[in-house]
This record gives sequence, structure tokens and C-alpha cells, in this order.
Amino acid sequence: MSKKNLDVLFVNPDSSIKAYQGLAATYSAIEPPTWALLLASSCRAKGFGVAILDCDAEKLSLEQSVQRVIDINPRIVVFVVYGQNPNSGTTSMIGALSLAKALKEYTNYRIGFVGSHTSALPREVLAYSCVDIVFLNEGVYALHDLLSSNMQSDLRNIKGIGYNIFENGGVVPILNPPQCVVPQERMDIDLPGYAWDLLPYKDKPLDLYRAHFWHSEFDHAKRTPFAAIYTSLGCNFGCNFCMINIVNRNDNGNDVDASHSRGMRFWSPEWVGKEMNKLASMGVRTLRISDEMFFLNRKYYEPVLKQVIDSGFDFNMWAYSRVDTVRKDYLDLFKQAGVNWLALGVEAGNQVVRQEVAKGSFKEVNIRDVSNTISAAGIKIISNYIFGFPDDTLETMQQTLDLALELNNEMANMYPCQALPGSPMHQIARKNGWALPDSFEGYAFLSYECQPLPTRHLSAAQVLKFRDEAWQKYFTNPAYLNLVETRFGIQERKNIEDMTSIKLKRKLLGD
Repeated sequence: MSKKNLDVLFVNPDSSIKAYQGLAATYSAIEPPTWALLLASSCRAKGFGVAILDCDAEKLSLEQSVQRVIDINPRIVVFVVYGQNPNSGTTSMIGALSLAKALKEYTNYRIGFVGSHTSALPREVLAYSCVDIVFLNEGVYALHDLLSSNMQSDLRNIKGIGYNIFENGGVVPILNPPQCVVPQERMDIDLPGYAWDLLPYKDKPLDLYRAHFWHSEFDHAKRTPFAAIYTSLGCNFGCNFCMINIVNRNDNGNDVDASHSRGMRFWSPEWVGKEMNKLASMGVRTLRISDEMFFLNRKYYEPVLKQVIDSGFDFNMWAYSRVDTVRKDYLDLFKQAGVNWLALGVEAGNQVVRQEVAKGSFKEVNIRDVSNTISAAGIKIISNYIFGFPDDTLETMQQTLDLALELNNEMANMYPCQALPGSPMHQIARKNGWALPDSFEGYAFLSYECQPLPTRHLSAAQVLKFRDEAWQKYFTNPAYLNLVETRFGIQERKNIEDMTSIKLKRKLLGD
């Protein structure tokens, strides 16, 4: 593509070293930038020239990244500050701002930011002098309109963006009226696919991306090529700790959080099948279904899974489910389609604590029975736990750890509770004057500067210390290691033992 035809460069920044510390080199996943891929495909379908710069996958230095942008020479550089993990939109600001500042120092390119953190705090993102434009939600239609304009005098007429103007000797942030997100009836049309061909690779497509360690059954050799796709967007629920739905916002008010724009939109099974066929033809076997609630509405997941079976893709997939939406009579279908892993939001071992943060939306279920039912179907489990909810005490956090040890699932994610920007909890924290991180690194669960919320009974340091010790206890537990050796092999057990030898340093704990 000639330089004169390049309208927009979508940038996926690299924040991995500060976000993951010593785990970044080998153990953290490197995921394809799904929203950059979706936006690129959408803009390209409208006739715009697009490209993607994935600094994370290529592990580019700041200098190399700046030179790449200069070589590509787009009309606008758009940082897609978003990720499948709930905190990724905020932690990705680490690398995004670093590169944006460097670009402004050496070039005069217009710079835009889109993604979950930008949707949560558009005025704060606009306050950075290196940011010219923010997109107030997922940005699809605002991007189309912006690229059709001269990107200067027309800004006032473009819905769904924010920008700065100079007035009375000062800088004034302007947020234009909201633009809508892509409605259900236009999902296949206005988000027509993923621009896989724009991603970098070394020897074959998607070989710079690697699956989560456990998804590859703790075997490093199985981690690439790797891809992740959505079959739906959004979530119907409004848990206090979650900010997923903030990219759906259609209100510029200061008090808006993710719970105000909950809801799900789905692509057709035919659309999903087309994307899966592309990935299978590129040699992908390890595939993440990134939907927040894939195991929720059988009207949508049943035809997708049957199509996978009929096509014989032979994927090793994982998907998400709430503990109270697992349907026993559909687990065989999931397994037959290649959904070998289900991620469950267990969250807390104490029912009162869990109901409080989930706004009572969890049904009363026996988590042990759900776990046993899934395992009986031959599907492995990733249980997600959070330590440090507002009502947590050392006793209730111990209940969560005890439950994790009892369930002894093939994988457990353990997070310190964060008031993530865009979540209801973030709004509550600000209104109540709770201590929040003073850096983007502070929102990264595994970073040196990680700063979780204090609870009503515990300090942030106590929460973080408990979480780190709980993680170490789980992954060095003889019962767990024996399970891994039995299910996956002795080398895979050794791989986990090697991982647990990497100790995270924590500023809050005096390291």
C-alpha cells in the first residue's frame, strides 16, 4: 500500500514488562489485538487505507516503533488501548502514552485513543498533551466519520469523539454528543471480520502470538500459533468490580459506569464460521473464545458449536461461563466441539461477599457440584478468584483459598480486587475517597506497583500479601502438582514448578 493511501494506523502498545515483571519473557500470553483487527476490517470495508502496528507482538523498542510509524506515514495514529483481560485497557496506557509522547516529540501526526480506559475516563485521557482525539465508546462509526473528514475543522460535527480547543488562553476539552455502538442488526455488516492479514509474523501467520500457559496444557511448544475471537460483545450483568460494558457507553456524564450500558450483541453463526475457517487455514489450533458470557444463551452458542463440529476444525478452545449458567445437558456439545476449558467466575468463597459485589445477580448454586459436573464431561476448569472485596476479612479470603484448594481445578486465576476505571466500584471509590493507584502500573495485577483496594477491615498491603501467598500455595500444593502430572505429564509439572520459582516484587510489600 502506498503511503498516500494510508488513512489510519492502529497501534497495539507494549506494556508487558511493567505489567508482568519476570513473567513477561516466557509465561504471559501474547494475544492478537482483537479490537484493532475489528476496527481495521471495519474501516477497510469502507474503503479506507489501514495498517496495524503491534508493538507487543514484535517487542519493538520505542525508537523502532517511532520509526515504523514514520515509515508508514498515516493520516492519523489510533492507539487501541483495549484487551481481553478486564484491566488491560488501563494497563495498556503504560506503553500507549510512552509511545504517543515520543511520537509527538519527533512528528506531528494526529493521535487518537480508543478503548476501555478511554471510554471510562475520556476527559482524563484528553488531558495528556500527546492525545488529540478520544473515541467515547467502541468508536466504529466515529472512526468512519472522522476518516471521511479533514480531521480539523470538521471535528465539531463528528459524534462520539472528544478533543481539545484553545479558548481564552487555555485548553478546553470538548466531548461531542455520543455516537451509537454497532446495533445487533448490523453486526455482520459494520464489523465484517478480523484483518488477520495485517498482523506481523516471523515464519507463518500468528506465530508471534502465544496462548496462555495453561491453555496449551502447560506445554510451551503448543502455544503458537494462537488466536482469539469474539462471537458476541458485552455482558448482560453489572457486577461492581467489572468494567467490560464501558465501551458501550452512550452518555458523556461523569457518573456513568459500565453497569449503565450492559447488554450483548451477537454475530451470526455464519460470520463466526467464516472467521474460524480463516484461522484453521492458517494453522491455528489453540483458540480463545473471548466472549464475556459464551455459555449463556443457547440460541447463539448452540449453532456456533454445531458448526464447529460439522466443519471438523479440531480447535483446542476455551470459553467463559458464570457458575450459575452452566447447563449440564450442553456440556457434551461443548466438549465435542473442542471447548476443552471453561473459565468460571467463582470470585469468592463466601456467598455473602459474592452476592454483595455481584449486586445479588448470582443464583444460589453449589459451586462444588458445578465443578464436578464440568469435570465429569471431560472439560478442564479455570476458576477465577478475587481477594479483597469491600467486605472481605482475612477469614473470608481464607474461605476463598480453601475453596480453591478443595476444588483443585486444572487452573486458578487469583486477582487482588481493583477498582478498575469504568467499573461501578471505581465510581464508589472516588465518591468515598478510597485510595486508588496513582499510576497505570498500579492497576496491573502482577506489576511491581500493584495497588489493590483496601477492604473495610484490611489494608491494601494485607490484601496483596494474602493474594500472592495464596497463589504460591495453590501452585505448589502437592495435590495440584499431582493432578497436573496425571493429566498432562511430568514435564508439564516441572514447567509449573519452574514458573513458581519466579517471585514477583511488590512495592507495597517493601520489596
